[in-house]
Amino acid sequence: MVIGNYRTQLYDKQREEYQPATPGLGMFVEVKDPEDKVILARQYGSEGRFTFTSHTPGEHQICLHSNSTKFSLFAGGMLRVHLDIQVGEHANDYAEIAAKDKLSELQLRVRQLVEQVEQIQKEQNYQRWREERFRQTSESTNQRVLWWSILQTLILVAIGVWQMRHLKSFFEAKKLV
Repeated sequence: MVIGNYRTQLYDKQREEYQPATPGLGMFVEVKDPEDKVILARQYGSEGRFTFTSHTPGEHQICLHSNSTKFSLFAGGMLRVHLDIQVGEHANDYAEIAAKDKLSELQLRVRQLVEQVEQIQKEQNYQRWREERFRQTSESTNQRVLWWSILQTLILVAIGVWQMRHLKSFFEAKKLV
């Protein structure tokens, strides 16, 4: 689970500082997984929170697009975006979960531990996946190096044979042999 909180500020040229953005300013949030599939695509206000869960391991893209180009008064202005991203178990507010589900302290701690174990399992699976990809890349590179060296050896032998024949015919033509 990933939770993102953002806040936008618009640069005020008269005051020469960033001010909180106007309510009409919005942000379009788009999240893509490593396979470029869109997980989340939604329009939010100038301040907001987005949440998504992905089952695909790897690097995800989070794109924030401002709709400020729609407003002519913002033309040439600068926009500052504060972004806070929480990933995994750190994204959960356990005090809120305990209050909502009416959990005892022990039950809450068990839930935290279960989520930590799940997070560790996900990380292990991701590391196994990365190791498998690295192994495939290494084996592919090793095979290419092998075939390249064989090709170089064959070319070297062929050039050597050609040189010997050429020199032999040269010396025979000059009647030195």
